[in-house]
Amino acid sequence: MTDPVDSPSPAAPDSSGVAVLDRAFALLAAFGPGDDRLTLTELSRRTGLYKSTVLRLLGALEHGGFIRRLADGQYAVGPQPLRLAAIYQRSFHVGHVIEPLLKGLSQATGETASFYVRHGESRIAVFRTEPARSVRAAVAIGQAYPVAQGASGKVLQAFTPATGERVRAGARLWQVSYGERDPDTASVAAPVFSVTGELQGAIALSGPRQRLSPPQAMLAACRDVLRSSAEATRSLGGDAGPYEAEIEALEPGLFADVPA
Repeated sequence: MTDPVDSPSPAAPDSSGVAVLDRAFALLAAFGPGDDRLTLTELSRRTGLYKSTVLRLLGALEHGGFIRRLADGQYAVGPQPLRLAAIYQRSFHVGHVIEPLLKGLSQATGETASFYVRHGESRIAVFRTEPARSVRAAVAIGQAYPVAQGASGKVLQAFTPATGERVRAGARLWQVSYGERDPDTASVAAPVFSVTGELQGAIALSGPRQRLSPPQAMLAACRDVLRSSAEATRSLGGDAGPYEAEIEALEPGLFADVPA
């Protein structure tokens, strides 16, 4: 008897139209940031696929280096996604500028500094530097977060990617977030532009909400992020002038109305 899941069916609106690929991608997507290994049963539960189907797909993914079968019979992500992630990072051609700035920003503030790009309705951190302190905001490289949440998401939504024009006239360069994605985290972000004015992504600084929520703390963080974004834009040949104007206009009162 054929597994019902293997029977042809109309493609879902968010599918590629190639069922076997959609199922393989679903298996890879079943691994979350905290999952170093998963059982066959758990993979079946998370994807809604029969174990027989999962087992066949895992065999193919293992052959391609995307999945590893461990000695205890569980499954883990293989080395191929890491290789592709490195290629993905290099494809932006901004790492040589962004990574040193994130390191300096994180060291200066003691918080997590990240660089996000937009992918459809998601935002993805392609570069990140975390501080040495034990209590910090966790940002996963390659993890898709909703673009409608968080300071970096607001920034990525505020500018037209190809031209860098502001979607809303008079919109400010910086954006803040208090507990939108994670109730215990606050963040501030600003955009980075290229020599042609194209939006490259957003630099964000994230930390425990308790540390960043006080107006003076968020004011200082916003200044640091704007300076880093200005330097990144300048290094990529863009116009850093607008950042200076917004830094000058910052004051504690802009950060006084913090959501409870």
